[in-house]
Amino acid sequence: MRRLEASDYRAVFNHSRPWHGVTLSIWVRSATNAGRRAGVVVSKKNFRRAVDRNRAKRLMREAFRLNRGNIVADVDLIISARRNMAGKSCAEVSRDFEKTCRRAGIWQEQSG
Repeated sequence: MRRLEASDYRAVFNHSRPWHGVTLSIWVRSATNAGRRAGVVVSKKNFRRAVDRNRAKRLMREAFRLNRGNIVADVDLIISARRNMAGKSCAEVSRDFEKTCRRAGIWQEQSG
């Protein structure tokens, strides 16, 4: 997974709007220097225990990794966990990630 640099988070948050799914929210920034990179955010407010925050991060990173080829080029994403992610499987989070990306207009079907 290509990750966002710490300095890029503010640019993505400032120049985009959130798209909300059931288990996650994404912020999308289109730019010429972007390159299908993602950053993940999990708040202590939604997930009190560190083990739950880490699981949420793993699920979001895996959803991005599995679907990275279907995301249009030249975008950076920030993926944020929502409270509903607790207890969900990787497949459920991945499906929600795809639906949210489709709504945001950054999904493209792979050819071949």
